[in-house]
Amino acid sequence: MNRLALALLVFPLAQSVALAQAPTGSAAAGKAYWERVAPRNTDCRNCHGGTGEGGFGPDLAGRGLTAAQVARAVHQPWGVMPAFDNNQVSEQDAADLAAYFASLPKPPEPGKWRFDVPAGAPPGQAAMINYGCGQCHTPAFQGPRNNMGMVDMDFDSFANLVYNHTTAMPQYRKLIGNTATNLDMGNFSRSRLPESQLRQIYFWARDEVGVRPPLAGVLSKGEQGPTGYTYTLTVSNNGLQGKGIVAEGVNVTLNIPAGFTVVAATGTGYQGVNGNVASWRLPRSAPKDQERLTITLSQAASASANLRGDIRWAKPAMVPNLDPSVVIAAAPL
Repeated sequence: MNRLALALLVFPLAQSVALAQAPTGSAAAGKAYWERVAPRNTDCRNCHGGTGEGGFGPDLAGRGLTAAQVARAVHQPWGVMPAFDNNQVSEQDAADLAAYFASLPKPPEPGKWRFDVPAGAPPGQAAMINYGCGQCHTPAFQGPRNNMGMVDMDFDSFANLVYNHTTAMPQYRKLIGNTATNLDMGNFSRSRLPESQLRQIYFWARDEVGVRPPLAGVLSKGEQGPTGYTYTLTVSNNGLQGKGIVAEGVNVTLNIPAGFTVVAATGTGYQGVNGNVASWRLPRSAPKDQERLTITLSQAASASANLRGDIRWAKPAMVPNLDPSVVIAAAPL
């Protein structure tokens, strides 16, 4: 048998073997991935739209993308999009996503950005949004600013988290004692997001807006006692001891459901109830500080009438109309 005949026989065989090994995509699994059903963690929708209609990133729905094209785009992106690794988007994930995109109608026109650059935005904030960071981290950039406040982060550490996220973030979490394992972001390319622009973003966040102290508030389930139901609110500064940011003038508030009476309250700086809002004022909160505040209500919280609140601080100064407070989630029932 000559070489040409042998090649003609072997080539179709190689094709069939490759096709047999390629994973079959499931539109349902792709939809679950896209909608961040656990344990998936990437948040593609922030850039590509809720149903792949596009936004900051290109539209994906109904374009006839193959699994190979999806895998190539996420592992070796040609735009500003960060590169995700195989643990974040596997071959099976790519096949499932391709099947999901194929099940969707092609939009008549691409969608809008989740967040536009605000009018009059300073250059650092404009760069942060224009390079895509703001589509996930919002125009306030609060997640990264919170991480910066955890350790009073310098530029080199910040850049390492951006350019080498998939390896640097687990190391950073180990440093601060965070046990989370999800990796929402990939690795940005230095050629697509130049260091000069990243410096502009970093110094805007650090010096113009200011880092955020990593405060958190967690409510316990109500405990029934002789006079009512007592809820414990633990307010923590989760920064790295000796390196994190100290918050001063911390104001903690809890919204009391209508018809409930505050029977008693304890904790540093309790200010009483004004209308339906109970408040405490803490002079400061340094890294690893914890305050246990309690409030006893006349009746138990329910799904329709529950406690929730927020935490604000005076220093470092919060930016009006930009900086959100720390949300205290509803008490467990």
